[in-house]
Amino acid sequence: MAQQATPVRGARLGRALGPEPRAVGGVVLLLPGGDPVSSRRPSPLVATASVHALGRRLGRAGRAEGLAVHVVHYRYRGWNDSEAHLARDATWAVDETVRRYGDVPVCLAGLGMGGRAALHAGGHEAVTSVLALAPWLPGEDAPAPPEPVKQLTGRQVLIVHGTHDTRTDPELSFRLAARAKKANRNVCRFEVHADGHGLRQYRDEVLALCEDFVMGTLFGRALSRPLQDALAAPPPLGLRMPLASGFGSSLRR
Repeated sequence: MAQQATPVRGARLGRALGPEPRAVGGVVLLLPGGDPVSSRRPSPLVATASVHALGRRLGRAGRAEGLAVHVVHYRYRGWNDSEAHLARDATWAVDETVRRYGDVPVCLAGLGMGGRAALHAGGHEAVTSVLALAPWLPGEDAPAPPEPVKQLTGRQVLIVHGTHDTRTDPELSFRLAARAKKANRNVCRFEVHADGHGLRQYRDEVLALCEDFVMGTLFGRALSRPLQDALAAPPPLGLRMPLASGFGSSLRR
């Protein structure tokens, strides 16, 4: 059983993106990016803007199932070494979700440093799935221990990374995915060819992939064939799955 998070003062959940359902059947917690080290408080407007398109897309897609989508507002902009503030805030946010909504499945969806936080906090017992977009990960020569992966056992995990990302190293997310796959077969990773950190060149395809994954893992909708293939394929095939141009326009045909 996952340990309860230490109460944190200052972290909060933003208002639900879109109309909050009367009966909540699942929750997505959006984890914006951050900095390696910073004691400054992040701007709520900037944080929401960075994940707004994804949140709106998921809110519309899950309306019938009662999906609630919230942005997590951190206490600090920085991860801050062993303090791992963003991961602690993410774990607190899952606890707060359980307090508000009861026993509902939760997906942690993070961007950049928020992707790292999602992966760390994915071991919470309420978390069903983890979505990490262009996750920031420390280099393998960092003095800290390797990034943990055992907490992801039993969760469905999707990592998406642009091959031309110059802010977060796509090779590091591949190596983490390879380690995670050894502990949990339900891990896959898609590469967005020639796209950068913001995944803007193939924005529609990335959003469609995220929707497909979240609706499948939270509510049992059938996953698209590319996602099924990526989850079933052995490494490295399922961890270097190319995101096809036009993905989403012909799902499940």
